[in-house]
Amino acid sequence: MQIPSLSFPIGYGELAKGFSGLACNWGLQSTHPLPPNIVVRLLKDNGFDKVKLFEADPGALKALGRSGIQVMVGIPNDMLASLASAVGNAEAWVQQNVSNYISNHGTDIRSVAVGNEPFLHDYKDRFVNTIFPALQNIQAALVKAGLSKQVKVTIPLNADVYQTDTGLPSGGYFRPELQNLMMNIIKFLQDNGGFLAINIYPFLSMQADPSFPKEYAFFNNTAKPLVDGSIVYTNVYDANFDTLISALEKSGFGHMPVVIGEVGWPTDGDSSANIDNAKRFNQALLDRIVQGQGSPRRRTPPDVYIFSLLDEDHKSTLPGNFERHWGIFKYDGSIKYPLDMGNGRAIMPAKGVKYLARQWCVMSPSAGVSDPNTLAQSINYACENGDCTSLGYSSSCGNLDAQSNASYAFNTYFQTMNQSKGACNFNNMAVITTVDPSKPPCRFEIMIDTRQQKKVSPTPTPTVYRSSAAKIEGIFAALIMGIICLFTLI
Repeated sequence: MQIPSLSFPIGYGELAKGFSGLACNWGLQSTHPLPPNIVVRLLKDNGFDKVKLFEADPGALKALGRSGIQVMVGIPNDMLASLASAVGNAEAWVQQNVSNYISNHGTDIRSVAVGNEPFLHDYKDRFVNTIFPALQNIQAALVKAGLSKQVKVTIPLNADVYQTDTGLPSGGYFRPELQNLMMNIIKFLQDNGGFLAINIYPFLSMQADPSFPKEYAFFNNTAKPLVDGSIVYTNVYDANFDTLISALEKSGFGHMPVVIGEVGWPTDGDSSANIDNAKRFNQALLDRIVQGQGSPRRRTPPDVYIFSLLDEDHKSTLPGNFERHWGIFKYDGSIKYPLDMGNGRAIMPAKGVKYLARQWCVMSPSAGVSDPNTLAQSINYACENGDCTSLGYSSSCGNLDAQSNASYAFNTYFQTMNQSKGACNFNNMAVITTVDPSKPPCRFEIMIDTRQQKKVSPTPTPTVYRSSAAKIEGIFAALIMGIICLFTLI
């Protein structure tokens, strides 16, 4: 896969010396996304030389042209059936989303991620019959386009495709119902120079199981050791990865290349999703990457794509409110917490970001609550069309009083609607203020000014990158009822 990097202007975010660079996921499910050229600058300034996109976004792919950043471009699961049905559909996709950007924009596309975690239990085998044919057709299309030596294929998988019946990594094997299909996929990837991409989430392991030992989710070697023969494991990341390696070895694919497609820690939306835990996990993860550390069973370090670069307020919250807060940067590219990006290189914020006016929509101090149902409907509407995930229990805005809770909801809608006229009314209960109502750690946002880029839909329809067994439904309804109850007590 080694081909010369494309040129990039000298001095434009040089990589830290001493290691090859970092990789991350760039998600685009935001109501007010950062302009792509600013994101590319942010990537370069922080030493990222590889990026994974979940879809072939034209703006992102153009901005990445001649940047020196290697690109993995994704294909959403809802396209698998079409790509599997006819190789011509795959050829058209490759021409439009790979050949076009390589030839016309100098985008250094190195791989195509076909689907995303297609074997999740939650999907109920929806993609089992289409994922392999889609993979085969995309590979055939790359061959026809003359790109198969440069552009490799993969399928990002969730760690639930393998398991262990001994509780130890050495007991790893693929799920029996997927064994034959996984063998066909892995052999096909190996025959065509591809690789496996696996997503590992220690946060989700801890979040889904109250009895999960917290220290085992981190890298600081303070957890009770898990002894597996001559190997000692002190974190679930290594144990999880080596369970896959064991499954591959038992299947005759012990040398199959593997990359970590997603790994990270969120900062809000759950009691364990906070700044301290995210900094602790991500800094140790970065240190491992910079030091070139592999796992006990595979010492060669894999490429590791950190999840994620930026917060995304348009993502589905079905797995949990934390889904919108995985970024190591806030939605606007500002720094959440200090990180050493390698060799003492401090994390750097985005440059050149333009914001809407410094004004916020809050509940009027003189507004009464004569009709709780009207207030409830207003807050519900604001949260459905904005982002209220920081208002949940144990989240950054979870300790606001009733008035501030309503104000937060009103403001998130007001900002999502580009501070447009009429977006701060709510049955005459809201007013616009130029006094920042933020109450640390709770931040009342002002959105990026993207009016020249695109119009914001008043009814967002978030996309799920992945899912999990945990479904958190009705959280806004519970939140709203809590706010109303507080008001009735005042």
